[in-house]
Amino acid sequence: MAAKAAISLKANLQGYDHWKGQTMTAEELQTLYEGLQLNDVTRYDYVLTGYTRDTSFLDKVMEIIQELRRQNPKLVYVCDPVMGDKRNGDGYMYVPENLLPAYKEKVVPLADIITPNQYEAEILAGRKMNTEKEAIEVMDILHAMGPDTVVITSSDLPSALGDNYLVTLGSQRKVIAGGSRVTERIRMEIPKVDAVFVGTGDLFAAMLLAWTHQHPNNLKIACEKTVSALQHIVTRTISNAKALAGPGKKPSAAQLELRVVQSKRQIENPEIIIHATTI
Repeated sequence: MAAKAAISLKANLQGYDHWKGQTMTAEELQTLYEGLQLNDVTRYDYVLTGYTRDTSFLDKVMEIIQELRRQNPKLVYVCDPVMGDKRNGDGYMYVPENLLPAYKEKVVPLADIITPNQYEAEILAGRKMNTEKEAIEVMDILHAMGPDTVVITSSDLPSALGDNYLVTLGSQRKVIAGGSRVTERIRMEIPKVDAVFVGTGDLFAAMLLAWTHQHPNNLKIACEKTVSALQHIVTRTISNAKALAGPGKKPSAAQLELRVVQSKRQIENPEIIIHATTI
C-alpha cells in the first residue's frame, strides 16, 4: 500500500509547571506554508489539527485547509476541537471563549472527523448530554454541522460496569451500496486510570486518523483499535511511572510521559482489549 501524506497543525498543550519557547503566529504559519508551496509539497491526503489559543491562527489554518482541499478534493480533515473539559462535574474552558464561535462557524463545518470530549461536544452542540439518548442527539447536531464522523472521546455517562469506567461514543454517517445513507453508532466502556496524562487526546486523534484510513467504513473496528492501543500505552506508562517513583510515591509529570516509542508494536497491531457495542 502506498504511503499517504498527512500534515499535522497542532500547537503544544503544556502539562508541566514550567515551559519555555515561542507561540507560533498566523504570519509564521503562512511563511511555513509558503515554503511548502515553493517546494511543491502541498498535496496531502489528511490534515489533523488540535490545540490552539488564537483565532487568527485558527483562521489561517482553515484558509490553508481550504487551499489544500482545492488541490485534493478527497483530503480528509480530522479536528480535535480542544477547548475545555470537566472538573468535579463542572465544565470549564482553557482557551479564550472567542474560539467557540470560530469552531462552530468555521472549523467544524470543514471537518470530516471530529474528536471532542463530552464538554466540548456539549458546547459545540449547545446542549447537555446526561443520557445515551441525549448523547446521540448531540452527535446528530454535530453531524448536521458538517462532519460525517463524530467520536466523543470521553464522557461521564453512566456505565453498566460501574463508576470506574469512562464511556466513549461514536457515530458515523456513510453511504452504502445502492446509495442509501446509514448511521453507525458505537459505545465503549473504558477503565479509568488513577493518573493524569498529557497527550492522550492528541494520541487518540492521531490513531483514529490512522485506523479510519485502514477501516473507512467500519467505525467499530477503527475505534476498538484506537482505544485498545491507547489503553496498552496508558497501562505501560503507569506501570513504568510507579516503578520509577518508588513504593508509596506519586509519579511526577516527567515519569508519566506516555511510553509511545516503547509501545510501537501495540500501536501498529493492537490486541483488541476494549470492545465496542453497536447502539
